[in-house]
Amino acid sequence: MTVLPYSVNKREVWNRFVEESKQGTFLLDRNFMDYHADRFFDCSLLVYNDDNNDAELSDDSLIALFPANWVEKEKTVYSHQGLTYGGLITKASITQSEVLKIMQKILMYYADYLGASTLMYRAIPYIYSKVPSQEDLYALFRAGAQLEGRAVATVLSVANPLIMRTLRVRKAKKALECGFYIERMREGDEACLREYWQVLEDVLATYHDAKPVHSADEMALLMSRFPKNIRLFVVRDTNARIVSGIVVFETENVAHIQYIASAAEGRKYGALDLLLRHICGEKYRDKEFIDFGISTENGGHVLNEGLIFQKEGFGGRAVCYDVYRLELKRNRLLKMADVAPEGGRRNVPFLDLKAINESFEPELSNSMLRAVQSGWYLFGEENRLFEQEWSRYVGTANAVLCANGLDALTLILRAYRTLRGWQDGDEVIVPANTYIASILAIREAGLKPVLVEPSMCDYNIRAKECQKALTDKTRAIMVVHLYGRVCCDIGNITALAKENNLVVVEDAAQAHGAMWQGRRAGHLGDAAGFSFYPGKNLGALGDAGCVVTDDGELARVVRCMANYGSSRKYVNEMEGINSRTDEVQAAVLRVKLPRLDKDNEHRRLIASKYMEGIKNPMIQLPLWPRDEQECVWHVFPIRCAERDTLQKYLAEAGVHTLIHYPIAPHKQQALSHLEHWPLPLTQRIHEEELSLPISPLMTVEDAEYVISLINKFVK
Repeated sequence: MTVLPYSVNKREVWNRFVEESKQGTFLLDRNFMDYHADRFFDCSLLVYNDDNNDAELSDDSLIALFPANWVEKEKTVYSHQGLTYGGLITKASITQSEVLKIMQKILMYYADYLGASTLMYRAIPYIYSKVPSQEDLYALFRAGAQLEGRAVATVLSVANPLIMRTLRVRKAKKALECGFYIERMREGDEACLREYWQVLEDVLATYHDAKPVHSADEMALLMSRFPKNIRLFVVRDTNARIVSGIVVFETENVAHIQYIASAAEGRKYGALDLLLRHICGEKYRDKEFIDFGISTENGGHVLNEGLIFQKEGFGGRAVCYDVYRLELKRNRLLKMADVAPEGGRRNVPFLDLKAINESFEPELSNSMLRAVQSGWYLFGEENRLFEQEWSRYVGTANAVLCANGLDALTLILRAYRTLRGWQDGDEVIVPANTYIASILAIREAGLKPVLVEPSMCDYNIRAKECQKALTDKTRAIMVVHLYGRVCCDIGNITALAKENNLVVVEDAAQAHGAMWQGRRAGHLGDAAGFSFYPGKNLGALGDAGCVVTDDGELARVVRCMANYGSSRKYVNEMEGINSRTDEVQAAVLRVKLPRLDKDNEHRRLIASKYMEGIKNPMIQLPLWPRDEQECVWHVFPIRCAERDTLQKYLAEAGVHTLIHYPIAPHKQQALSHLEHWPLPLTQRIHEEELSLPISPLMTVEDAEYVISLINKFVK
């Protein structure tokens, strides 16, 4: 990793990176920053993921920018004076551990080359990030930073505004009644700008004993450089005089109100209310946020109640602009990027659900709030939309939400009983090594599970073994895409089922997004059941499940059965159950679904590291699929004859593992009455299987730590 000071020949490289980064805005463009060059000594940095010298560095290896100024007499670096914010700018793909290393390099540079003793850091609020994240704040914490000041801005969430106060609405109407009208300054109309600037200067001098940070000439220059980003909106009276106005800085996600002023006439007749109602309700509906600006004074110690009252009246709420002080102590900086504590021991959770859910914020909380505020908690819009989105994703004609994965499978089998006249004791072939829920669903539907041994290669059943289990009572084959891998013999199994007039039911609870020959798991048989248990690749915040199928009549019966056997309120067509997904869970799933494929790709990355790195002859690795899309690695299963010893060894080193599953279904007391022939392969799998940590947030470094431990393991 190489750190270089910014130079003018890197202007275009810098600006291009700002545009492509996950949190850069035009305020961090060099054309804007350089405007301040006569007031501040720029000491901005570029960070490359490359150790070559300056002449050999590729622009493609640029991974971060750090906008900053240097005050020699204070021995202090500021990021960035003259701007409301100005923290670390990174690529969207940069991870938490990489940010630690980047910040360490930057801070060491300032300490070693500038002799800096302090850094004042202006964090970029999450609302300005295309991918909401604050990895830099954790890096500051590791370096020992302290919160120096906190300014509060009032920000309107366009998708979830508070109710606009009646007072604001009345004043806006009053302005219209007085003949006031809104006008946007045309590009290059300096006369309009200067007329407004005089209003602004008068208002600041009269009411606040202050001046604008920019002069009219300076603002004209900035607007000429950024004609698509800096806008002036004014309100004129019947004589075409400007009585109020605001300057807006438009970033990708946020419209930031910078200068706001209203002359006496405008104050009296509600000109600002008219203008802000237009800004919030019409002009910037395509933005995610409208930032009204800071509403605190004296470093955040004084809250301006008047400003808060006015801004919140348009539906705004608080967002913090924080400044941190960091003393650049070399010993602390040398240790800040150590991922593992002393001794090399890491803590590698099996699945950190809290961190995964936090990675979807603030959209996750906003979606739940939306569901709660809708006033409709079951069978509502969130259910309807997710069923559409999930069926479109899987590729089926129908999707029916229900309470959980067990119910999904049970409802499918019960619906087939109703439609096809199956009898008590009719048989369903099912893998012997599945989770017990697959078998419980068959039993709950009044059918008989016939357990079939899997292949030791991929832990899935084969058509050949299913054929041996066929009887005149066989009605269905339940394939289980165990560990997130599509049953590789699904083609032969569906052919066998067609020859014998059987139904193929997929237990796809662990295979969200897996594909086989261009079709997704869930669209490979006649019907499929999914679980959205929190730990699944697509997980809710509680229980939820879904049935998918191309069979419209089956979907209708499933939906009816899941609602007490009723398709019309208080009219029951058949015996049913209460099985449904609430609106909050459906809203959560809708937020998570668009990222499912990306999260699965990261799981494949971690799985590939395990496959390439684990070399211990005591470990049996899973078979890598011919097409990597066939597996989404819900679980990464290894086998070891000394499984329990290995698990204890890994736990002592901070690596958390699970066993899927410690007791084979046919050995469970609940199913001890089941008839079955000897199942030695299943028994061996359950005695030897151990699941290694794998998740969308797991780092490559964590995977390498697990690999190194396993390769050192001896009996």
